[in-house]
Amino acid sequence: MRPAQARAYALAGSAALAAAALGACGGGGDSGGDSDVTWAISSGWESWNENTADGNNSYLHQALTPGATALGDFDQDVNWVYNDALLSKAPELTGESPMTVEYTLNENAQWSDGEAFGVDDFTYIWYQMSGKAELCDQDACTPASTDWGANVASIEETADNVITMTYVDGYLDPEWEFFQLPMYPAHIAEDNGFADWKTDPAVMGESATWFAQNVPTWSTGPYTPTDAVLGDYIVYEPNENYQGSVDPGLDKLTLKVVEGTDAIVTEMRQGSIDGAWPSEFSQEELDKVEGDDAITSEVYEGSIWLHIDTNMKNQFLADQVLRQAVFTAIDNADIIAKAYPDTEVTPRQNHFFNAASEFFVDTLGQTDPPQGTGDADAANAALEAAGYTTGDTLTTPDGDPVTLTFRYGEGDATRTLAGELVQAYLAEIGIDVKLTAIPDGELGTVLAESDFDLIIYGWSGTPAFTTAPQQYFGSDSSSNFGGYTLEGLDEAIAKVRSTTDIAESAQFANDVGAMVVPAAFTLPIFDEPQSTLYNNGTLDGITINGNSQAGPLWNVREWKPA
Repeated sequence: MRPAQARAYALAGSAALAAAALGACGGGGDSGGDSDVTWAISSGWESWNENTADGNNSYLHQALTPGATALGDFDQDVNWVYNDALLSKAPELTGESPMTVEYTLNENAQWSDGEAFGVDDFTYIWYQMSGKAELCDQDACTPASTDWGANVASIEETADNVITMTYVDGYLDPEWEFFQLPMYPAHIAEDNGFADWKTDPAVMGESATWFAQNVPTWSTGPYTPTDAVLGDYIVYEPNENYQGSVDPGLDKLTLKVVEGTDAIVTEMRQGSIDGAWPSEFSQEELDKVEGDDAITSEVYEGSIWLHIDTNMKNQFLADQVLRQAVFTAIDNADIIAKAYPDTEVTPRQNHFFNAASEFFVDTLGQTDPPQGTGDADAANAALEAAGYTTGDTLTTPDGDPVTLTFRYGEGDATRTLAGELVQAYLAEIGIDVKLTAIPDGELGTVLAESDFDLIIYGWSGTPAFTTAPQQYFGSDSSSNFGGYTLEGLDEAIAKVRSTTDIAESAQFANDVGAMVVPAAFTLPIFDEPQSTLYNNGTLDGITINGNSQAGPLWNVREWKPA
C-alpha cells in the first residue's frame, strides 16, 4: 500500500484451474552452509491477526507468509496449488445440495510445536469469520469478511484426516477450492486461557484479540518466528516439524520494514538487505540498479490496484450527486501520465476484473456524467442541476461551502502525487481539499475508524473474485469502510456466490459493478506495475508472482543461498 494496502480475501476459486502440490517440483535438502537473509517489507502493520479488519493488509500477510498457515495459493501461471504440509491432495467438491467440500489432511500435518493440525483449527477460523454473535463477539472478532464464514453450516472430521465443510442450504460458490484464509492454532488459544472458545462467544472474541496482540511463536510453514516487533520486523528460523515436501533452504530469514522504494534501492546497493517487493513502483529508482550485475530487478503486472474512496458518513459526500461530480472532476489518465510517464499503464475501468480478464466489462466508461475523465464542466453542470452554486467556492443548496479532507499514505510518492492532483482537480469545481497524510502502519486504523472524507489506497487481490463484492460493498462488511448502502445491493452481491458456474458468477459480479459505479462509492484509478529486486549473489529460487498476495514470498520455502 505504500504505506499499507488492504487485502481482498480470496476464500475459494474456479475448479477449472489446475491444482498441484505447492512446490512439488522443488528440490529439498539442507542449505549447505550458513545462510542469513534479510528481506524488506515496504510498510509496517498494526496487528498480528490477519483475519481482522485492521490486520487485513498485504504487509502483515507478507510478514507471516514464511509460517504458511493457509491451505494454498496461486502460482505465477494462475494455477491453484495446495499446501502439501497440511493437505495430502487438492480439496474435493463432494456435493452441491448442500455444497460440501472435503479436505484430506497430510497424515502428519502439525504445528511447529508438534501439536496436530486438524478440525479444531478449521472450526476456530470459521467462528472468527462467521459474523455471528452466537459464535464470536463481533466487537472483538471484527472479521475482515464474513462472506465465507456466514455461509458455513458445519465443519466436521468425517474420517481419519478428512475434514468435511458443509455450507448452508442454497449456498453455492464457483471458487469453492480456493480457501486462502490464514489459519490460527486453536490449541494455542486454549493454552493461553481461552479453553471455552467453542462454547462462549465472549471468550472466542477475547482469543481473537489475543492473537492480534501477541507475536506468533507458531507456524505450519517452512519457518517459525523466533523474534519480532509489531510493525517493525520478524525473524524466522527453520521449522523442525515442517511436513512439506521441500525442506527450507535458509538458516535464518529476517523480514524488516524499509519504507519507500528509494530507501529500498539504497539498502540494496549497500548490501544491508537482500531483496524486496517495493509497494511503490518507481522506474527512476529501478534505473539506479540497471547494469548492476549483483542485483536482479524484474518488472511485471501485479494484482494491486489503486482507488479513491468516498465516506458516505461525511455530510457532503452523503449526496450521490456530489460524489458523482467529485469522481467526474478527477482525471485518471492525467494521474497516470504524471505518475508513470512513458509507460503503458492505463486507467482501470472495473472493480472486480482488469482489462485482461475474460470477464472484463467497462463499467466506469458507461457512467454519465463520465467518472475519471477530469471533465469539470460536466461536473459543474450536474451540480448546478441539483441546486448547488458553483464558482470559486462550491456551496450546497442550503448554502454551505463544501470542504473535504483527502488521506494518503505518508512517504508514498504516487499516492502523495494523486492527492495533490485531486486537490487541484476539485478546486476547479470549487471544493477546498485538505491533504492529510496517513502515518506509516496506520492505514488499518484510519480505514477501520472511517477517518477520512476521501482516501486513496490499494486493494491487493488474486485471480479469485467472488468474495470481493461482499468485502468491498456488503452493508455488513467490516471492510466497507465508507458505509456504502444501496437498495437491492446486498441481494445482488449474494448472487455472486449462488452458483458453481464461474461465468455466471462473473456476470453477477458485473451486475454489482453496474450498481455501485453510478453510485460513485469508490473510483478505480489504475493497476499498479510491480517490481521485485534481489541480490542474485545471495539468493536463488525467487519466482515473481503477480497472482499471490504474498508477492515473491509465495514460494519462500524454495529460496536457497546462491
